[in-house]
Amino acid sequence: MRACANAADVLARLDLSPAEASAPFHMQVGHVAVTVFAPQPLRDPLIAYFAEALTDAPGPGAIPVHLLPDQALPEEPAWEDWAREGGKSGRKDAVADLDGARLVRKLRSGVTFLQAPQAAIAFGPLAANLSTIVNFINTQILSASLREGWMLAHAAAAAGPSRCLAISGLSGGGKSTSILRLMDHGGAKFLSNDRVLIRGGDPARALGIPKQPRINPGTILGNARLHPLLPAARLAALRAMPQETLWDLEEKHDLFIGRVYGPDRLRYAAPLTDFWVLNWERNGTAPTRVEAVSLAERPDLLSAIVKSPGPFHQRPDGSFEPNGAAVDPAPYRAALSGVRVCEVSGRVDFDALFEAARPLFA
Repeated sequence: MRACANAADVLARLDLSPAEASAPFHMQVGHVAVTVFAPQPLRDPLIAYFAEALTDAPGPGAIPVHLLPDQALPEEPAWEDWAREGGKSGRKDAVADLDGARLVRKLRSGVTFLQAPQAAIAFGPLAANLSTIVNFINTQILSASLREGWMLAHAAAAAGPSRCLAISGLSGGGKSTSILRLMDHGGAKFLSNDRVLIRGGDPARALGIPKQPRINPGTILGNARLHPLLPAARLAALRAMPQETLWDLEEKHDLFIGRVYGPDRLRYAAPLTDFWVLNWERNGTAPTRVEAVSLAERPDLLSAIVKSPGPFHQRPDGSFEPNGAAVDPAPYRAALSGVRVCEVSGRVDFDALFEAARPLFA
């Protein structure tokens, strides 16, 4: 059998009918609408996960997503490992470019995706990889926004009555712990834990995605509100660990904002007024400082903000994000020109950050 050359070839070898036999569910995030065709047992947990983003009917130009559990192509394409961003190692994704389409394989799980105009399909062992499916659905929101001029920032964000704060930092720098600590302000509403779309303007805008936080045990241990997420015995074991071990421990736990912080504590879009970059020190002794900076004078801080669109992104001209392409920081600097940018330095102190952010959520 000849190898797949385009999206039509892939579609001819997949069976969409199991997905289309179930009633689709619809989502709206900011200006982006998505319709998901998912058979059971995927449908119900996905509906529960995306509850705050659901709509009764498809929005204008809704992007169709099909989920096909346990299906596979009859032959493997010629895969190319996708280059990971700086500071990360190991093989995670592989891609195979077709005519006007791209196949993406998650190497750890074996889940495969077809990304093409009007075709976003996931197939393979989907039931055991629900988080991967959530990410794929959210990728459609990211890519649609990027095609309209938004930029992807590696940031968490929360909004107050009239202000919105995004927080970036190098991986493991504490942005998830920071944004969840700031949610203890009663006026704060959660936008995003790890990906924020930004767009310049008057005012600048921020757009989150419906991705619930996946947090490490150190984040849970440091916030009493989150302690019920773990058994008492596990909390005791974590308390006995050295601080450095806690920082580096990779053990993800799902946190559902509505269950922990209550109803009406989540929104997806807001004017972007403030952006903080975590540049503090784990073992620092100096007091924590939040000081306004100019990105034109501190281009080094942009490295914590910019984020590659990744292998799924298809540009308006139909081309895909090139493997290993560097992200141009200049558009980010322009988009944030009207935003108050601050550097957070000194020692890591989430309580000090909470106090510094109080005016933003009053």
